[in-house]
Amino acid sequence: MSPERYLRTFDILKLLTERNIPLRLTEIKQALNLPVSSLHNMLQTMVSAEVVTVDDDLRYAVGPRTVSLALRTVQSLDLRTVARRPLQDLARELEDDVYLALRVGQRIIYVDRVLGSQRISLDIRLGEPLMMHCTAIGKLFAALDGRLEAHVLAGKLPKMTAFTITDAKQLKKEFARIREAGFSRSEQEAMAGVVGYALPIRDGTGSTVAAVHVSVLSSRATKTHERKILTQARACVEQIDKQLGHERSGVRKRAAA
Repeated sequence: MSPERYLRTFDILKLLTERNIPLRLTEIKQALNLPVSSLHNMLQTMVSAEVVTVDDDLRYAVGPRTVSLALRTVQSLDLRTVARRPLQDLARELEDDVYLALRVGQRIIYVDRVLGSQRISLDIRLGEPLMMHCTAIGKLFAALDGRLEAHVLAGKLPKMTAFTITDAKQLKKEFARIREAGFSRSEQEAMAGVVGYALPIRDGTGSTVAAVHVSVLSSRATKTHERKILTQARACVEQIDKQLGHERSGVRKRAAA
């Protein structure tokens, strides 16, 4: 798709949301001054992708995928606001880099971060899709969702470091361990010299809506520091959970073997 055609799809969505009523092709054409043939092709593509819908009277409206994305965007903005102070406290307490991650479809992205005093030379851009089989955050989301787990296990498992799990059977066992432990750890699996820890954030329904990730230099990832990470990260997650309406109960899992 050309850049101009790509931008036109946003013009169409903007028009449909502003008018807030279903529109015919001719009405969209007049409003945006677009050729009928190319506009019709764009609308058909958008309908196929559920970005817009079309009714029996050939009127177009915003589709379910667009609505879902809009709701996720609003949710992520609200969640960032809710999580910001607990994340700052966690980074200050641990002195390690702390991230907030969200799932968007079958992708996991970081939407916020707080840098610790023990800086790691990583340039992880917010919004950039993360590896699912070797990052602590990717493994966590996959372990907690059966469909996402199946997707990861059926896909390619590229070897990023000497420690990356590239065998699907072994990775499946790792997912089971994560579900049992309640947290995920990446032992230099995505990048040599870096150990990651991830814990889920849940909303009032108990659904996993986000996760907290802590990146640690491997030289600092001692058993003592790991226990501190998991204790403080759980406290951080519980603060966020509570504000989202989720009250945790039951006995906590052991921090480390």
